[in-house]
Amino acid sequence: MGSLTYSVRGALPIQLDDRVLAHLQVVVASKLRLRQSFFLSWVEDSRKGGGRSSIWMDATIQVRFTYETNQRHQLNKAWLDAMMLSANSAGGLLVCEEPTQLSLASEPPFRRIAPAA
Repeated sequence: MGSLTYSVRGALPIQLDDRVLAHLQVVVASKLRLRQSFFLSWVEDSRKGGGRSSIWMDATIQVRFTYETNQRHQLNKAWLDAMMLSANSAGGLLVCEEPTQLSLASEPPFRRIAPAA
């Protein structure tokens, strides 16, 4: 279980599965490299009420990706494409489920998933 730490007047760690985190890192880095700000949103764990959280991602705010293991995950291009499409929308980047082979030809999988507890 890795984390994305977002730092504005103190650190805000967001716990995420390492595989999810690896894909988010690519999309976030791609957007911030171009100095494009956006919202990053996710559904909270049901033990925390199951609400939705969002943070404003901007190149001027420190972001740190910390992985539980040193394993490099093979990236799923369809998942990256779905996340990038989401990040480029007015609603911002939504943490979504990884598309399966069956869903690759259909709409992007924008069902939100909660960060791991």
